[in-house]
Amino acid sequence: MSPQVDARTAARRPARTRDADAMAVTGFVLGLVGLLVMNLILGPTAVVLGVLALLRHTTRPGRARLAIGLGLADVVLLVCLVTADGTWSWSLT
Repeated sequence: MSPQVDARTAARRPARTRDADAMAVTGFVLGLVGLLVMNLILGPTAVVLGVLALLRHTTRPGRARLAIGLGLADVVLLVCLVTADGTWSWSLT
């Protein structure tokens, strides 16, 4: 192996970790927003981003776990709304 190949591989590792950190934070934010709007889309997206962040060894595993938990809470909230009101969204009336 040439030294250039090793340097390129080493340069990719921080970028991959940075991407995993961004996935953890994005999943967390989507999970929070999903509690209020668009539960059906944002909840599963938060779960997927949280799992991907953990699989890519994020430096923010707590945030990734919160993303998974909030995403699951979004889905549970959606199920509760559907069974209680027969609706897919919040309603104030």
